[in-house]
Parts: sequence; C-alpha cells; structure tokens
Amino acid sequence: MNSKTDISLLYDFYGELLKTSQQQVVELYVNEDLSLSEAADLLGISRQGVRDSLNRAEKSLRDYESKLGLMDAYHKRHKRNESVLTIINDIKNTEGCEAILPQLTQIEEMLKGDD
Repeated sequence: MNSKTDISLLYDFYGELLKTSQQQVVELYVNEDLSLSEAADLLGISRQGVRDSLNRAEKSLRDYESKLGLMDAYHKRHKRNESVLTIINDIKNTEGCEAILPQLTQIEEMLKGDD
C-alpha cells in the first residue's frame, strides 16, 4: 500500500490522529499532489524532511488501519450495500411486486444514505 490514493484514503479515516506536521505533509504531497521539493519549500524544511515525515505518517496510518480496521469495514459495508441494492432492483423489476414497492424504495433510500 504505497500509492497516493491508498494514503489519501487512510488519511480520510485517520488523519486527525497524526501529528500536525505529518498532516501538513500528507495534505501537500498526497492531497494537493505537490512534489517533495515543493512541499519542502512551503514548509520550510528539507526535501528529506518531507520524505521522512511522509514515511512516518504512512506507517502510522497503516498501523491505525491494522488495529482499527475502519477503512476495511467501510469497504465491506459498501460492497454489501451495493449487493442489496442490486437485489432490490431485481425485485422491483419483477411483476407483481407493486404491493411492496414503497418498502423496497424506503430500504433502497436507507442504504444509499449510508454512503
């Protein structure tokens, strides 16, 4: 898990747990897509300082995920909701389901609101 996308997702879940300096580095390098040098210039530190802080932040984010599993749980819940929505759509397209259509629509709206 080294891509900027992975780090960005983990940051969404656990970013508030990082030190302020690590938050700044992740924001600049990952979310704003600045180079190490550009981030270093803005923060007034060396390029290596940015790299070190980024590595520590990434390690912390992965540690939080391995202990808490919030991102994994979110993805599992989202996948399950998508499966249920597919089943609901299949039922809605079945003849004779008019009597339960309001309930199906209500369930569908509840699941979509969970995203």
